[in-house]
Amino acid sequence: MESHAGGDSSTGLDGHLMRAGYSLGADDASIADARHHAVAFLDRAHDHHRLPDPARARDLTQLVVSELVTNARKYAPGPVLMELRLTARAVEVVVWDSDPTVPAARASDPGRIGQHGLEIVKAVTEDLFVEQEPVGKRVTARIALDAPR
Repeated sequence: MESHAGGDSSTGLDGHLMRAGYSLGADDASIADARHHAVAFLDRAHDHHRLPDPARARDLTQLVVSELVTNARKYAPGPVLMELRLTARAVEVVVWDSDPTVPAARASDPGRIGQHGLEIVKAVTEDLFVEQEPVGKRVTARIALDAPR
C-alpha cells in the first residue's frame, strides 16, 4: 500500500515538500520493495521539485531504508510502516514497528559478526532519533541532500 501527499512544489505546514507512506509485507522481499520505493520517491522528488539528484543521497537513502526495515523485520512482530519525507535540505526515512524496545547502537567491535546496522545508520545520517509510540516505536533518520562540508 502506498499513499502520497504534498506532490506539488509548495511546502506543507510541516515543512515537507513531499511525503509518501508504505505498508511493507511480512517477508524478506519487503526489504527490497522498501529500497525500490525509496528510489521511486527520490525520482519523483527530482522531477517535481527540481532538486539535485546526487548519487550520494540516493545511495545513503537506500542503505538507511535497508538497515531500518531489516531491523524492524528481524526484531519486531507484526506490521512495518515506512514513510519517506522530503525537505529542501534532507530526506527523512521513518520506520514504525510494533516493538516498543528502543534500539541502541552497540560499541564498535570489528570482530562482531552482524548487528552493525544502527552503527552504520548513525554514521551516515545527519540525525537519528527514536520515539516510543502507544504501540511500538518510530525510528527517524535524516539524510542530507548535499554532502557534508
